[in-house]
Amino acid sequence: MSVSYKGTISKTHSVFKPEKGRYYIYGAFGCPFTHRAILARSLKKLEPALGLVLSHWQLDSKGARFLSAPHRPEKYKERFFTATGGIASAKLDESEELGDVNNDSARLFVDGAFDPVENISRLSELYYLNDPKYPGTKFTVPVLWDSKTRKIVNNESGDIIRILNSGVFDEFIQSEETNVIDLVPHDLIDEIDKNIKWVHPKINLGVYKVGLAENGKIYETEVKTLFENLQKMECVLKENYKRLEEQFSGNKQKILAKYFVLGQRLTEADIRLYPSIIRFDVVYVQHFKCNLKTIRDGFPYLHLWLINLYWNYAEFRFTTDFNHIKLFYIRMEVSRNKINQFGIVPLGPKPAISRL
Repeated sequence: MSVSYKGTISKTHSVFKPEKGRYYIYGAFGCPFTHRAILARSLKKLEPALGLVLSHWQLDSKGARFLSAPHRPEKYKERFFTATGGIASAKLDESEELGDVNNDSARLFVDGAFDPVENISRLSELYYLNDPKYPGTKFTVPVLWDSKTRKIVNNESGDIIRILNSGVFDEFIQSEETNVIDLVPHDLIDEIDKNIKWVHPKINLGVYKVGLAENGKIYETEVKTLFENLQKMECVLKENYKRLEEQFSGNKQKILAKYFVLGQRLTEADIRLYPSIIRFDVVYVQHFKCNLKTIRDGFPYLHLWLINLYWNYAEFRFTTDFNHIKLFYIRMEVSRNKINQFGIVPLGPKPAISRL
C-alpha cells in the first residue's frame, strides 16, 4: 500500500511557501513518473530554484537507494541544481553494454547520487522522516520534499507538474527564463484533463497491467487494450499532422515545430505521454511482453512525435537516460522475482532512439 501526499506550494500556504533552494525532487531516473516531474522542472527552467536528487537505479522493497556521501560533499552542491541532477550518462543517445554492471555498482553520478539534504540511504527513510508512523508499505517516487520542515509536500507526479507550472518559483530565476512555456494553459485545461483520463490508465499504467499480468487470459486482455489505445493516440497525432501539413503546405520544419498531442502547443499531455513512449521499444516490448508492435515500426505518427521531441527539444533528450531506464526495470526486485530471474539486460534495440 502506498500513501499519497497532496500538498502544494504557494505564497498563501500556511507552511509550504516558495523559497529558492528549499525544495527538492527525489526520484529515480529510470522511473517514468519521476521523468514527468523532471521534464516539467527543466521545461520551466527551474533548475536554479529547485534541487534534484536521483537515486541508484535498483529498487527493492525499501524503495530507491542513494549512494554514500563523498568526502567534502558540499563541493558537489551545484550538481543537484542541473537538469540531470548531475548524472553523467544522461546525455548519451544510446545505452551502454551493461552486462558487467552488478547491482552493487556505486559509481557516483553514474549509477546514482548521494542525498545532500537528509543524507538518507533509502527512500523509505524519507517517508519515515516525514511521518515516523508512516502506515504504507510502498515508497514511491517522485517526492517533492521541503528541506525546511522536513516534510513531503507531494508525491503525485501529476500534482507536481501543476505545482511547478503554477509560477511559484518564477521570482527565483532570471527574468528572461520565466514563463518560457505554459504547460497547462487555461484554455486547454479541459482538453488536458480529458486526455489524462484515458492515457493514464490505458497507456501509462497499461504497460504495467500487461507486464505484471499473472495469467495468460489477463495478459491477452490487457495487451489488446494497451494497443487499442496506442492506436487511438496514433489517430490523434495523424489528424494533427495532416492538419498542420495543410496549414504549412507540407513544410516539415514548420509542421514539427507545432506537432504535439493537443494541437499546436507543448502541454502537460505531451509530458505525461513521452516517458511511457520513450521506454516502449527499449523496455516494454521485451520485458513486459508488449510485443504486438514496436513504436518505431507500428505507429509512424506516434514515432515521429517521439523523435521530434527527443531530437528537437534538449529538455527531453537530456532527461532521458537509457542506461538508467534499462537497469531500473530489469534489475528491480519485482522484475527479478516475476519476470527476469537473472536480471539480464538486453543489448537492443539498436538504436535506442531513431534519428529524426
